[in-house]
Amino acid sequence: MSVLIEAIGFGIALGAVIALGAVGFTVQFGISNVLNITYGALLTVAAYLGYYLLQLGWNVWVALAVTSVAMAVLSVIFNRLLLAPLSRRGTSFVGVVIVTVAAGIILQYCVVAVAGPDTVSYGQLSGSTVKFADLVFTTSQLIILAIAVVLMVALHMLLTRTQFGRAMRATSANPVVARGCGIDTDRVIDVTWLISGALCGAAGVALAISTVTFDFTLGPTFLIYMIAAAVLGGIGQPHGAMLGGMVVGVVSQVASAYSNPAYQDAYAFAVLILMLLIRPRGLFSAGTASARRLAG
Repeated sequence: MSVLIEAIGFGIALGAVIALGAVGFTVQFGISNVLNITYGALLTVAAYLGYYLLQLGWNVWVALAVTSVAMAVLSVIFNRLLLAPLSRRGTSFVGVVIVTVAAGIILQYCVVAVAGPDTVSYGQLSGSTVKFADLVFTTSQLIILAIAVVLMVALHMLLTRTQFGRAMRATSANPVVARGCGIDTDRVIDVTWLISGALCGAAGVALAISTVTFDFTLGPTFLIYMIAAAVLGGIGQPHGAMLGGMVVGVVSQVASAYSNPAYQDAYAFAVLILMLLIRPRGLFSAGTASARRLAG
């Protein structure tokens, strides 16, 4: 039983990190309708940017905040300079996906050219341990959990309690009608990429803190988990991505505790496939033709 409880604790901590990235990914897709595979490479950039800030003597949590801001700006620039022009020219959905895959590979090897292929580490940042209801967490894990909760609540309040949040949901449901109602959809999409980029930056640094060592494959590896979490929760549903991240994190950690850790990915995706066979649109489907609509 102690092994199970310990695995659940690690799964919750990992799930919080996955949820951060998954929410950013699903919000980005839900409003802009772009399946941005470059998101994985941007996670890697965020992890390395945080690493270099630590080498300059910065506090890790300050580095996380600064990296989030930097990645938010980079995300908007990436969309404006590359993806938005493609959309205006009528590039197909699949064509844009292929471009994001190519851009991700290029960016990934730019990271290799600058930082090298060797693994790096943030060092020992776990801090002391805290026991809560038989679950044991490190100080770093609790801080990441707190950051995830605060950001998720802030996003929920933005979507459900503000005029701009209603504009975001209207743009997600039908951008043509939203423009006809006077909504500046270009501005909404810019802010969406800003938010998703910030969450990507936070997730990238959190991933680097949570792993012992990492290299240029960090982001693309965990992007698979984040996509799984987003699909499991219902693509385009932020609260679904939060829950999906927790499910994927806990399942993968419990599976690795009772079997060969190399198989933890297979168990997590087996649960995903099983869920989609039972409920194809995920845990929180929109229930309409506009299945990508962001739910308040």
